[in-house]
Amino acid sequence: MKISVLDLAPIVQDSSAAVALANTVPLAQAAEQLGYTRYWLAEHHNMFGIASSATSVVIGHVADNTTSIRVGSGGVMLPNHAPLVIAEQFGTLASLYPDRIDLGLGRAPGTDQQTSFALRRTLNSAVDTFPQDVRELQYYLGSPQPNQKVHAVPGSDTHVPIWILGSSLYGAQVAAMYGLPFGFASHFAPAMMHEAIAIYRAKFRPSSQLDRPYVMLGYNVCAADSVAEANYLRSSGLQSFLRRHTGKPGQLPPPVHDFEANLDPTSRNMLKTARAASISGDNETVRNGMQQFVNETRADELIIVCQIYEFEKRVRSYEIVAEVADRIELAVDEEVEINS
Repeated sequence: MKISVLDLAPIVQDSSAAVALANTVPLAQAAEQLGYTRYWLAEHHNMFGIASSATSVVIGHVADNTTSIRVGSGGVMLPNHAPLVIAEQFGTLASLYPDRIDLGLGRAPGTDQQTSFALRRTLNSAVDTFPQDVRELQYYLGSPQPNQKVHAVPGSDTHVPIWILGSSLYGAQVAAMYGLPFGFASHFAPAMMHEAIAIYRAKFRPSSQLDRPYVMLGYNVCAADSVAEANYLRSSGLQSFLRRHTGKPGQLPPPVHDFEANLDPTSRNMLKTARAASISGDNETVRNGMQQFVNETRADELIIVCQIYEFEKRVRSYEIVAEVADRIELAVDEEVEINS
């Protein structure tokens, strides 16, 4: 089972972005040693708990301090940027770190409307132009064409692998139409996961990058050496989830004992939704949960999100996932080979 890391570069309570970014390197190095396939960072803005807003910069920092693991974006929010700028940024990364860079693209702004305006100075570049922007980006990263007037330098002819990311049916349709691998954000919005996967697989058209559908799903894991410890540690992520979904995002809080026992019914119902793509527990509990999830979704790859307050415990959680991954059986006949 292919497993990867989605790092939100979490800023924990009473800490700083500098500490969060400093932690990316040892975590990426650990993931590389543990056999993870890729290490992705996500673009968010105006969020006091996430330090990876300048995503391409952090990707370069991680790639420079690792040797083999693929490093990329999970994702770049394309409506915030001109496609040429992203082609130049990721073309530069691909030139510096050949055959190691992934470009995951999202359609959402990754922030609120006021911050979106601050990023773009206009909201005229609507998300509805996302498919055309993807095509334009492919054009800049592809082989030069006769009479082409605008080139990404670096970028042209690098063929950086592009992924379409989403949390709704829209991204599934774009990924299928363009024959690109599809990553679904089931770790925070699992409601449409099964329908999105079905649409993607049914409508997929082969491309030069990919001949058959390839699905990667976000999956929350809080693993520890005992179930009790894991349940305690996961309270940080649960607190963060509830705060974000009630309009009060912030830094990742420390864990608390018996957090769920003291929740009101509304908060408990909100957490039920999140559990569709989550598991918490010891080695065996995590393996069983991941296996059941793979059986239900037939995912080709899982990208693991681990929101734990203490960095050493977070690394340990990723270690446990790596320990059980070799014992997880794919729910498809054979793996799909992509440019990965």
